[in-house]
Amino acid sequence: MITTILSILLAFLALVILFSGIFTVKQQTAAAIERFGKFQRISNSGLHFKVPVIDQIAGRINLKVQQLDVLVETKTKDDVFVKLKISVQFQVIQTRIYDAFYKLENSHDQITSYVFDVVRAEVPKMKLDDVFERKDDIAIAVKRELNEAMQDYGYDIIKTLVTDIDPDVQVKAAMNRINASEREKVAAEYEAEAERIKIVAKARAEAESKRLQGQGIADQRREIARGLEESVDVLNNVGINSQEASALIVVTQHYDTLQSLGEETQSNLILLPNSPQAGSDMLNNMIASFTASNQIGEAMKKENALKERKRREKEEFEKRDFRMPKQTNEGEENDLGEDNVKE
Repeated sequence: MITTILSILLAFLALVILFSGIFTVKQQTAAAIERFGKFQRISNSGLHFKVPVIDQIAGRINLKVQQLDVLVETKTKDDVFVKLKISVQFQVIQTRIYDAFYKLENSHDQITSYVFDVVRAEVPKMKLDDVFERKDDIAIAVKRELNEAMQDYGYDIIKTLVTDIDPDVQVKAAMNRINASEREKVAAEYEAEAERIKIVAKARAEAESKRLQGQGIADQRREIARGLEESVDVLNNVGINSQEASALIVVTQHYDTLQSLGEETQSNLILLPNSPQAGSDMLNNMIASFTASNQIGEAMKKENALKERKRREKEEFEKRDFRMPKQTNEGEENDLGEDNVKE
């Protein structure tokens, strides 16, 4: 009985020891095997065997691409504090798993330290606007520095990204105000330009309207003059002289105007004077003004003609006066010559 129990215990113990020597490694993972504390080998993904009790799994290493986000606060060249979020994508090199496991205790802390060092060395050389414009240069500098440092530890830096730039709250508010002011300035310029275009278009339209209006008035007066001329000719043909014809036309126009005013029920216009003699007085005044104007014009013509005649007489006199001394000199020379010959 005791022998049977011992046999079962030994069999169970053998199975436990046997199964303890079997282990698996997941995909994109590697296991470091140590024997009595000394590195033995690297086991990749799959089913593996180790010597029970003697061999131990020292640790497992992730071979996937990992990402580490580092938040760095630093100061720019123009003394603005800004926070940068740097995303670092890295991976353990397949052929250097031993270095990644044994040479570096904490890869995340090491990468974070290098990111802080590079960012605080590059950003203070730039102004705030340059930080936004040259964020790719910062990312390239971080990647270059990390690659040089982490290659010795078995890590490959795949890519670095500047995913966020966050200035101080007051600085952001000031930048927003500047941006808003610039946009308001541009909007004001566009509004002023639009208003100027409207004013110019309106002025051109008014000028064209007045030009057409003046042309219309000129045509109207021309046609009125032609009509009056024809009316006077017709009246002259029936034995009415020009003065009587003009009086008749003025009286007719006067009463036509009164009739048109009377047809307007809501008109407040009053025509003064409004007597039957008004048309005749108007005509007499017009004739008197025309006669006076003609007399003044004739007087001015006579005066101008008299001035012109005097000017011409003066010019002729000056020309004759200029020629006579020359003739006298020539005569004296001739007389002197004759006297010399006689002597």
